[in-house]
Amino acid sequence: MEATILQKLMEVIEDRRNNPPQRSYTSQLFAGGTRKIGSKIIEEAREFVQAAGEPEPAGREHLVHEAADLIYHLFVMLGHRKVTWAEVEAELGRRFGVSGLDEKASRSS
Repeated sequence: MEATILQKLMEVIEDRRNNPPQRSYTSQLFAGGTRKIGSKIIEEAREFVQAAGEPEPAGREHLVHEAADLIYHLFVMLGHRKVTWAEVEAELGRRFGVSGLDEKASRSS
């Protein structure tokens, strides 16, 4: 079975964590820890929401770009915390087919 682009991205990020190249943005983020990675996630989330409000067609292209940036930085945080993509997929699979309201209610009880 061929790996998806998300699986491949996570593999590269994990490799950067385990074998940090001297010149790597991902390695710089890891060196900054949770605080630096978290601030980038907040920044990218803000840019993503702003892009969602932009008019077509440039707004759509910008939204896709910002979504990719946000996903990348989320993956870096997962890699930093040594959470695998398989764990995230398993959690999404557990929730699949369950009402979002019911799933959320089950966490608060």
